[in-house]
Amino acid sequence: MKSIVDRIWSYDASLWTDSGEDRWLGWLDVVGRVRPRIPELNAFAEAAIEQFDQFVLLGMGGSSLAPEVLRRAFAADSFHVLDTTHPAAIRRLESGLDLERTLFLASSKSGSTIETRSHLEYFWERTGGRGAQFAAITDPGSELERLAQERGFRATFPGEPEIGGRYSALSLFGIVPASLMGVALEPFLERAAEMMEALLLADGNPGLELGLQLGDAWQSGRNKVCLDSHPSGFGLWAEQLLAESTGKQGKGLIPAPGEPADGPDRQRGEVRLPDPYELGQEWLRWEFATAVAGHVLEINPFDQPDVQAAKDKTNDVLAAGEPDIAPRGSLDELLAQASEGDYVCIQAFIDPSREGELAPLAARAHETGCVVTSGLGPRYLHSTGQLHKGGPNTGLFIQVVDDTGEELAIPGRDFGFGRLIRSQAAGDLAALEERGRRVVRIQLEDI
Repeated sequence: MKSIVDRIWSYDASLWTDSGEDRWLGWLDVVGRVRPRIPELNAFAEAAIEQFDQFVLLGMGGSSLAPEVLRRAFAADSFHVLDTTHPAAIRRLESGLDLERTLFLASSKSGSTIETRSHLEYFWERTGGRGAQFAAITDPGSELERLAQERGFRATFPGEPEIGGRYSALSLFGIVPASLMGVALEPFLERAAEMMEALLLADGNPGLELGLQLGDAWQSGRNKVCLDSHPSGFGLWAEQLLAESTGKQGKGLIPAPGEPADGPDRQRGEVRLPDPYELGQEWLRWEFATAVAGHVLEINPFDQPDVQAAKDKTNDVLAAGEPDIAPRGSLDELLAQASEGDYVCIQAFIDPSREGELAPLAARAHETGCVVTSGLGPRYLHSTGQLHKGGPNTGLFIQVVDDTGEELAIPGRDFGFGRLIRSQAAGDLAALEERGRRVVRIQLEDI
């Protein structure tokens, strides 16, 4: 019988559920396909850096989390990642930009992501529609690719259909942003290639070892993965990878960045990142490990069957008019239900600059003795949202909303960013309730 490693590299879908997993393994050797493009990417970045002072990535989930970790790891102050629809955050970002000296990079595999397309239309109008100030990363044939061609974008970089968003960090979705941050691509990708070689090994394979650790611990009831804290925010990227890949069929590894690993339902998620240039290596190690863990859990680690639920609910709410985001349920009663093996999840549809105001709520949640996780909406909808709806029904969900302030119009839409984020909050709560999840809604000001 072939080993797990051999079967992964043989694109053997039967290692998982035999439901098309072989079509999603392009991440295994993506480094070899990207490296020949280094001269082209360097030329693009050098010309852009000479002309522009600031760079803004417009993206969500798999298109934004790897660039955000890169931005933090390399302290790229001129690079910004916009992955919120909160009007206050968009206004604040814009106020710090010289719009004529800013390049906007729209990043979306599907090319139709509502947040990214709304951001794009907003800044297209604000800059006067100058195509030379825009670039795109998107899968071939997408709506965004067509739009970029019509509007004369500076460049359009192709995604790879055989790589899912959360596995795309070392594809152009991560490497184009890296080039604009001034990352030296050759040594960065060379170290990633070294990890790729290690992932071929039958013995001493770092991805296999981590994946078996994750899976074996899950089998013994330790399904909370307490990822090491790291200045790069590596956990932001890893939690999407783990949650969206494994959180289905009532199963799942529950990522908990920064939480202590001592507890009967917990295991440590070690982050090996002594140098920013080893980030590509660590991405590959965790991707391979997640594929291995998917085998142990007997699920398809490459699909996301429940993500669409919140999107559909959001569209329903938007079509119905102004959403109802009034407080719902009792926080005291919710937390009183906490039992061994549960986790508390704070889902905050708030201005990201106010995230610190969630600290008292997190402290109160920790009094239950449960692991506590936290995510900003709508970002987490593209990250851990799959786990919340498709994983084990052990979550106690606390949705937090704030006053979105004066509306900010989205060109070409009959709703603005404020109504959009409120609708996303309302839609996700409805999706959770539909699946029998335990959830309440509170106002940030009431914490």
